[in-house]
Amino acid sequence: MQGSSCFILSLLLFSPIVSSLSSALSDEEASVIAIAEGQFSTLPENGDLPDDFEFNVDVKVECPNPRLRRAYIALQAWKNAIHSDPSNFTGNWEGPDVCSYNGVFCATALDDPNTTVVAGVDLNHADIAGYLPVELGLLKDVALLHLNSNRFCGIVPKSLSKLALLHELDISNNRFVGPFPKSVLSMPRLKYLDIRFNNFEGELPPRLFDKDLDALFLNNNWFNSYIPENLGKSPVSVVVFANNKFKGCIPSSIGNMTNTLDEIIFLKNELSGCLPSEIGQLRNTTVVDVSFNSFSGILPRTFSGLEKVEFLDLSHNMLTGFVSDAVCQLPSLSNFSFAYNYFNGEGKPCVPNSRKDIAVDDTSNCLPDRPKQKVPERMHPVVRQAVIVFFSKAHVGASKLRIKKPCWEFKPCQKPTALNRSPITNRTHQSLILRIVKATTSNQPPHLHRSPPHPSIFSHTTTSRVNPTRSIYSPPPPVLHSPPLVVHSPPPVVHSPPPPTYFPPQPVVHSPPPPPRDYSPPLPVSSPPPPPPPYQDVVLPPTIGAVYASPPPPIFPGY
Repeated sequence: MQGSSCFILSLLLFSPIVSSLSSALSDEEASVIAIAEGQFSTLPENGDLPDDFEFNVDVKVECPNPRLRRAYIALQAWKNAIHSDPSNFTGNWEGPDVCSYNGVFCATALDDPNTTVVAGVDLNHADIAGYLPVELGLLKDVALLHLNSNRFCGIVPKSLSKLALLHELDISNNRFVGPFPKSVLSMPRLKYLDIRFNNFEGELPPRLFDKDLDALFLNNNWFNSYIPENLGKSPVSVVVFANNKFKGCIPSSIGNMTNTLDEIIFLKNELSGCLPSEIGQLRNTTVVDVSFNSFSGILPRTFSGLEKVEFLDLSHNMLTGFVSDAVCQLPSLSNFSFAYNYFNGEGKPCVPNSRKDIAVDDTSNCLPDRPKQKVPERMHPVVRQAVIVFFSKAHVGASKLRIKKPCWEFKPCQKPTALNRSPITNRTHQSLILRIVKATTSNQPPHLHRSPPHPSIFSHTTTSRVNPTRSIYSPPPPVLHSPPLVVHSPPPVVHSPPPPTYFPPQPVVHSPPPPPRDYSPPLPVSSPPPPPPPYQDVVLPPTIGAVYASPPPPIFPGY
């Protein structure tokens, strides 16, 4: 009844748009539009929650204390914002005893041992369709909010900025739209942020990298900005930019992350320019992936400083020059791919199968006497001249060949410029509805009820192939004890399906390097559990029901 009423409202308000799209929309898409319009119709004038809101709500039940009264208001508003709950997960969200609600966990307040509060909400994999009401800003005592693998849509309300104790926020694998949810920038205790597999777009705010985060997952959205120059100020141990449309260079400040960074993934974006030499300063990093971009130039010698790197993927770029012995002999390296570039030389340790302790892929480069390489006629015109020199020195002599410019002179990285931004409140409802339509018609990851894997660190023992599937783990919800806060061991390994097979690009005379296929390999990353919040006596809910795991890698392109 509620879903149909929201849909009727949307028809009345947006009849020109809905009528023009009705022939192309499925029932599911029309329902998503109705849900989003239901959210827009309930937003306050400025999109935020007034400070005195709770005092203007008539609560007809008696709650144990004022904090649980606020939680009751928030959770009842959320229940009314749910349009589909196929497993009836929220079926018992009735009455004043909010601590007995499915997915809701209570604990003793930090500042009052005699007061019980709602400390966490975990709706992972419930397959719930709906939106986030502004009343969620009343849950001021929650330390974790886990909503991954549902069908929540619309925007992330500004009122979430009032969650001052929030430690973990996971809204991944949903259908949220709009710009980066800036409400998270006002959460002082936030350590773990996962917004992947949604439809966020636009630019990343530089303030994001000023926050004291431990894990940041941005992959599989529609971000299309430059990566902020202050990237290196972030203390994250894991950051994933994969499967977006980021452009420009990798900021040179990345070298400042040497003490904290464990994994960094730039897979499948539109990044360009030379690889910054500062990457070589990441002596504690185990995973570096810059594959499927447009990086050019030579491989910096400083990469020999990646002392702990286990997985290094440079494939599907426009890199040239020589792959040195020092890189291939890094002490921890177990998987190294520089395939589908224009390298014209490699050290002996870099030849595949020359060592048993490392998997190497040098396919489709310009390497003499190696199989499955590009032929000169198929190489980029600029690179081709340098490769001809390399192949012909023994027969012609380099002095007899005319080289107009060296092989590493590609288009330099463009200087970042400010992007045009318009706040979500200034957008018309029509444009937001069209964004919802795009979100529902785009390739969304499947909403599975099983606990899904992530890409994770590559094991030293996995050397049978290059780019094997790795599992990534996000931290489980903390376990409730009387203080202090305890964050337990990571969830069990769940293996992702193997990555799709790549075939060499079709020959094209005098053309740029082959573009990546639509299907990118599932990329690996592993995220350690975030450290406990600054308060030593934080009490969080117990692990009840399904073990927390972040969203599944889809069966379509991407992580």
